[in-house]
This record gives sequence, structure tokens and C-alpha cells, in this order.
Amino acid sequence: MDNRVILTETEKSGLHVSSHPLILHKLSILRDINTEPKRFREVVEEITSLLCYEATSDLPVKTVQIQTPLVETDCQEIDARIGLVPILRSGMGMVGPMLKMIPSAQVWHIGLYRDKRTLQPVTYYNKLPDQATVDVCLVLDPMLATGGSAVATIDILKQWGTRHIKFLGLIAAPEGVKALRQAHPDVPVYVAALDSHLNDHAYIVPGLGDAGDRQYGTI
Repeated sequence: MDNRVILTETEKSGLHVSSHPLILHKLSILRDINTEPKRFREVVEEITSLLCYEATSDLPVKTVQIQTPLVETDCQEIDARIGLVPILRSGMGMVGPMLKMIPSAQVWHIGLYRDKRTLQPVTYYNKLPDQATVDVCLVLDPMLATGGSAVATIDILKQWGTRHIKFLGLIAAPEGVKALRQAHPDVPVYVAALDSHLNDHAYIVPGLGDAGDRQYGTI
């Protein structure tokens, strides 16, 4: 019997899977077992930049007056305080390209690991200030597998006072998307690929292995 997770139309409505040819091409490099850590990190950054462009298309803007070399003219600038929240450790590889795109963004770290016995997330690092200092949070994690870490992180951010949250990842499993969309139906999910399923060890199939290990050469 095939017990693979099927997403409902409601769950799919908040899921944005990129079909951009550049992303599809770069994903093949990430998936390749022969891709070395240096190249892997570079491609993670390249895909993240492209996902950032897609995920921030609805940010609020305000009109400001700018002096060009010729005349004064009305232009637009972002009208929101943006926070980047990488889930340690693999989410750190997505921070650099996000900051290049949004240099004024704040960076707040959430440290979680998955208990190997229960597969549940355990928080080990959280230095958020008492009150939210941002209007929009972009949660960064290359892999959305079981969804446990993403759900736990967003729980923390909502308790912190942030209401506008998006999740950005490289590869998702249906199980992770379902868990995240059911726990937080208001949080859209932006990924480069939706894969088939999780194996018995909660790894995404076909996936790319452990994103943290492949970035930092600790396989």
C-alpha cells in the first residue's frame, strides 16, 4: 500500500514551488552526490537569491522623493522592518545572499536539532529580545522534511509578536508542507522543489542528503 502524503488544495494554496529554469538547473547540481562542499555552498546561495526575489514580491513599499542627476522624481522603497531567521545550522548558508538582497534586514537565530529517537525538534538556542523588532520574518531552512523545526520556529516567532511570516527552503517533502500548513495556515511556503516523500529515517527522497553536512563537509 502506498502511504505517501497527499496535500489538500488548501495546503497547496500556500505552497509556492519555483519553476524557474535557473533554479531547476541549479537543483541538479545540489542533488549530485559528487558536488563538493564549496560548490554546494555557492549553489545554495544562488538558489536562495532567486527564491528571495519570488518570496518578497508583495512586500509593502512607500513613495519617497529622489534627486536624480536630472530632476526630482518619486520612487519606492521597502516600508517594513524585515527579519531573517535562519534555523541553525544549515539555515546559515541562506543568510548571506538574503542580506545581499535586503542589506537592512535584521538577523535572529533559532537553534533547533531533531531528536534522533523521537524525530521531534529540541530548541537549544534562542536570543530573541522581549518584543518583536520586525514586521516581516523570513524563516530560512534548506530542508522542510518533517516540518517539526519549521513549526517550532514559527511558534516561537508568533509568541514573540511577529504576525507576517514566510518560510523559504530549497527542498520540501509533502509531509513537511502538510505539517507546516496545518499548524500555521497563514504562513506561505516558498521552495525550489517539492519532492516525493520521507524515508524511514525522515530524509527527503530523492532529496540531496543532509544539507548541513554537505555545506560544511561533515558527512
